[in-house]
This record gives sequence, structure tokens and C-alpha cells, in this order.
Amino acid sequence: MKISKYMAKDKIKITLESGELADTQAPIIVSASRSTDIPAFYADWFLNRLKVGYSAWTNPFNGVKSYVTYNNTRLIVFWSKNPKPLLTTGGCLDYLAERGINTYIQYTLNDYVVEKLERGVPALQERIDTFKRLVDKLGFGKVIWRFDPMILTDQIGCDDLLVKIENIGNQLKGYTEKLVFSYADIRTYRKVQANLTKNSISYREFEQGDMLYVAKNLARLNERWGFTLATCGEKIDIDQFGIIHNKCIDDDLMIKYFSEDKKLMDFLGVEIIKGDLFNPDNTIIKRKNNKDKGQRQFCGCIVSKDIGEYNTCPHLCEYCYANTSKETAVHNWRQHKLNLNAETITGR
Repeated sequence: MKISKYMAKDKIKITLESGELADTQAPIIVSASRSTDIPAFYADWFLNRLKVGYSAWTNPFNGVKSYVTYNNTRLIVFWSKNPKPLLTTGGCLDYLAERGINTYIQYTLNDYVVEKLERGVPALQERIDTFKRLVDKLGFGKVIWRFDPMILTDQIGCDDLLVKIENIGNQLKGYTEKLVFSYADIRTYRKVQANLTKNSISYREFEQGDMLYVAKNLARLNERWGFTLATCGEKIDIDQFGIIHNKCIDDDLMIKYFSEDKKLMDFLGVEIIKGDLFNPDNTIIKRKNNKDKGQRQFCGCIVSKDIGEYNTCPHLCEYCYANTSKETAVHNWRQHKLNLNAETITGR
């Protein structure tokens, strides 16, 4: 990939593998990805695209293909239910470390094994062990535990959820500083509702009383763990239980762990005034509002560029919001395997 001198804000003109010139987005922060599980199924593809220097992305709403270059990237946020492939020697995490690119992982670690709501994920204990290995590699605080979503069915009540969370939380004590969760809002997501109905899952919505009951008892469990408890994209305020609204693409986490990265801090509009002998604590000044206005109303994430594509995740979760159908996701995954070095995940 060749980069020209032409630049406009966050855009760079590059030479594609085909020899064509193309305008690309050049994000500082990359999300990989809310739309699919890149670490689980496309880690090798992503590593190759990082080395090439760019990838392509197809807008799910208008079908327009656009390009993303990693020339300016300073941070990658991974989202996954099985990030074990990232631990491969010489894989993504090793390459990012060599390049000096920061990273942290949003790790969704649920327990719907008995109910078979997540048929494509590894065994629970293997996923817990992977979590611990990732913490050992990246450092404490850079792997965030998500139990997401909490879902109520004819087999799962509020107390069942709490038992599941307690079991995992007891094993992750000392390995994570935060638990992020959400209440399944099935009415809002047509794909979720359609997939649950199609897969004959008898579900029910969370009512406010359910939310408060779970929150109260999570706070009780957390007396043992000492995690930060946070909701993802939820309207309800449950701060009376010490539970905050989360930012999954989180500038506060970046400041805490990656403050030495000047380019990242400049992008965030952050000035850090070092402490001295009399005032040892650093003073942090935020000069920009980085909230991502393209996300849901109650999402706290800051701006980033997501590089995933919908309808490509073959975990086959019964409640999936990112796949129209299991068949479509498996088809696209198989198409990917026919062209592993393509610019896009699907090879199209």
C-alpha cells in the first residue's frame, strides 16, 4: 500500500492492491467489531489487512464500499465471545505490540450453555481460562467482562441469571475491574425478536421491577468482587446501587492506560498536567466532546470506526442482533474462507 501526500482531515488517498487510487478513512480508533466477531472467526484476515495497511467495508444500509487505512490508528478495541485466536504466537496481539498500537478487549462471557442460546462458543471453562490468559498478556484492566445481554426465557429467570453471573464473577475476581451488562430489549431490535421467534425461544421482556431486582442483587454480589458495575446502552438509572452508564469505546480507559500515547491523547483533546512534589496526582483536562453521535441514544461510546460487517458471525446465537439469519451468516463465512486475503470480510 502506497500513501500519497494528499490528506484531508481524517482521509488519506492510498494505492490499493489493484493499483487503483482510493480515498480512505484513516481512523485513530478502530472498533473490531460490534457487527461480527473478528477475533473468533476473522483474526487471520484482520492480521493480514493490518500488514497490507487497509481493508474495505460495505455499508449495510446503502451497499456502498469504502476503505479504511490503519496508517494513523493508535488504538483497536476488540469485541468477542471467543478471542482465543488473538493469543496465537505471531498473531494480532503480537503484531499490534510490535507496531506500538494500543488495544483492549470487550469480552462477552455469558453462560447460556444449558439453554443452548450460544451454540457456537467454546465451553464455559475454556472461555474463562482464555479471559485469564488475555489479562496475563495485555495487563489488568485491558480485558473487560461483559455479560451481555441478560435474557429472560421460560428457562431463565432473574435468579438464574444471578447464579450464572455469580459463578463467573467468582472466577474472574482479580482478573477484571469491570462488569458491563445489558437487559435484552427485544422489542427494540427486530432482528432479535425475529430470530428468537424463528428459533422457538419463549422469551419475555425485562420489566422495571426485574431490572431493579437484578441490579440490587448484582450490587450485593459485588461486595465480594469490587468490580465497577456498568450498563451498556440502557435508559434506566440504577446509580442507587452504584451502577454507572458505560462507555465501551472509552476515553477514560484510554487516558488511564495509554496516556503516554501523545497522538491518541491529542485526538481525544486531552491535556495531562503532571503532578509535582506537593501535588503528586496528575491533572486531566478534556477539551473535546468525543461522544459518537451515530450510536444509540443511551450509548456512551466515543467516536471510532467500526470495520466489521453484519451477517458474518457464525456463533449462531439464538438472540443475535447482527445476523438476519443463521443461514446467511454461515454462507458469508464460507464465502470468506474461499478468499482469505480479500479486502472485505465476505470477499465481495
